[in-house]
Formats: sequence, C-alpha cells, structure tokens
Amino acid sequence: MKSKLFWTQLVYENWKLYMAATSKGLCYVGSQDKPFEELEVWVNKHYPGSSLIQDDKVMEPYVAEFIEFFQGVRNSFTISQELKGTDFQTAVWNALCKIPYGETWTYSDIANAIQRPSAVRAVGSAIGANPVLLTVPCHRVIGKNGKLTGFRGGLVMKEQLLKIEKENRNPSC
Repeated sequence: MKSKLFWTQLVYENWKLYMAATSKGLCYVGSQDKPFEELEVWVNKHYPGSSLIQDDKVMEPYVAEFIEFFQGVRNSFTISQELKGTDFQTAVWNALCKIPYGETWTYSDIANAIQRPSAVRAVGSAIGANPVLLTVPCHRVIGKNGKLTGFRGGLVMKEQLLKIEKENRNPSC
C-alpha cells in the first residue's frame, strides 16, 4: 500500500517553509524560502512511491506550534513526529532535543552526549540529515570556536532561530 504524506506551506510574517507529515506525525520541515521541489526530492528519497497531498487542515496543529515558536511563546514542541534514520542518526537527534531552549552546544558536546567523542564529523553528518528543522533543534549546534556553522536551512535561518530563542528565554508555554 502506498503511503500518503500530507503537506502545507507555512507562511507567517517573513517565514515561508514547507512541512509534511505522515499519519504518525511530522516527518519533514523544509528550509526557509526554498521551493516545493526541496520537499519532493526528500520525499522521493525517504518515502519512495508515496503520494504528496496538500492538506492544510491536517497540517494545522503543526503550523500552529511553529507559529507560536516564531512568536516567541513556545519553547518546545508537543506535536507527534515520525523520524526515519539510522540508530546513530536517531541517537544524535535525541541528543539535540536535550539542548535547552536558548542555549547552544558544539558538535563535540553532541558527540560526548552520545558517548562517541571521536565521532564529531559523523555527528555533523547526522545533524545535516535531520528532517525536521526546529522540532529537533539542530539550529542550536555551533562550531567549537563559537561561530555559526552549517545548517540545512542556511545560516540566515539559523541566526533568526537563535535570535528568537535569545529574545524569548522565558516563554509562557
């Protein structure tokens, strides 16, 4: 049976990004201002043969939490997710979720958190494969020297996300 992925484009203030979910939860969050093709390529790779169905109603709960995050009133997500990755990627993504809102860790911090201190490059690759920007907060990872480094959504998006968190460290939600 062919699986169905539901999608929408979140448009809020200067934010524009595509999102997709399976019946189990959010599975993809696109990069800021990237075309629909970014989503299609990802779906073809990770859910081959699936159909993409635009359904703003199904995607409403996901969009709502993202907008609350952008408004600075949400510091964590409660929406369900379906993440497909290797055991190593899953370990890295779980470690990312332990980075407190408004704080940053280095790639080495993540490698140490998963008890693989020599796997810093592999950690970087796993972070780059994170399919759900924001809900798995890879934007909170910076270089050892304190500089912003690679981010699938681009460094401008990463900078904007960190700014939201810095300005709203004590959200009400």
